Amino acid sequence: MQSNASFDVCVRGTGAVGSSLALALSRQGLRVALQRAPAAPNPAADVRTYALNARSVRLLDELKVWDGLASDARTAVYDMRIEGDAIDASLGFSAYAQGTDVLAWIVDAAELDAVLANALRFAAHVSVVDVEVAATLLVLADGRQSAGRVALGVETEVVHYGQRALATRLQSDCPHAGLARQWFRSPDVLALLPFDRPAPGRSYGLVWSLPDPRADELMALAPAAFENALMDATGGAAGQLTLAGERAAWPLTLARAERVCGTGWALVGDAAHVVHPLAGQGLNLGLADVQALARVIAAREPFRALGDDRLLRRYARERHTPTRAMGHVTDGLLQLFASEQPMVRELRNRGLTLLDALPPLKKLLAARALQS
Repeated sequence: MQSNASFDVCVRGTGAVGSSLALALSRQGLRVALQRAPAAPNPAADVRTYALNARSVRLLDELKVWDGLASDARTAVYDMRIEGDAIDASLGFSAYAQGTDVLAWIVDAAELDAVLANALRFAAHVSVVDVEVAATLLVLADGRQSAGRVALGVETEVVHYGQRALATRLQSDCPHAGLARQWFRSPDVLALLPFDRPAPGRSYGLVWSLPDPRADELMALAPAAFENALMDATGGAAGQLTLAGERAAWPLTLARAERVCGTGWALVGDAAHVVHPLAGQGLNLGLADVQALARVIAAREPFRALGDDRLLRRYARERHTPTRAMGHVTDGLLQLFASEQPMVRELRNRGLTLLDALPPLKKLLAARALQS
């Protein structure tokens, strides 16, 4: 990158990760260009919900974004219940047992994007641009299909699961009471995330990971038939569920870029790594990238340029272990619960029950997830 560039940093990608990074770097007085992609024709309504841990919430609070979310666009999770594929196989977590106020927050994805966009309007050192600009450092936050990563010649190791995540919004006739529910079984993983839209206290965000053929079937069902399939899958544990939004689906992969930085460039978020959504950690990993890169840049020596390879490798080293570990955990859990072998099924169900009976280990695992 040119030393006399118009901007210190160009962040390519205006999703939650790219926008958060632009805000974080602007707070250091850096001149930041935030490059947005061309608008998609006839974009579908965004039905996604994010599960944010305490670390991500702290970042958004520091960026003066968290309090900008409407009260019904963020819902506290106080308890979590995980069910296996046997009647007596279950595992529970609670905020009370963890000694914390909440386990996680479920956030409306579209609302978070809108609040970040509004914050950027008032960021003194950020310019939103539509074309590539010269900058000392280029940060790619343009998603799992990152064109910038491809242009740099960065290879990506990708595992295709042959599954898709199906997402939508649901409404129940019973209050959710801040309880997140998840079913792990062969061959699907279903999560009901407590939410307050459209019905306060009685709504959910659905994330249902399924083999491609079954996902096709469910996407094609009429609303009433889909609701029946959902009730069969949940056994009515969350009450009578009805659709409250459009359905969306996307392919699931495990992906990791061979390099996340080089002289003058760095990758963050899904451009650097993609994990299965069963643990709800995708955006948390991306926002942890933002925190690490912003911290490394803030602590750089006065003589060191923003695009210095040694500087950026500090970021890469800091994020290497957490991102690889989460990839291994999510992949391992998926492989374990996708297996239809009777012995594996017996072991995983016994494992859930055993872990539920070991409060100290359960508390340790939950603590790691809350802060990862």
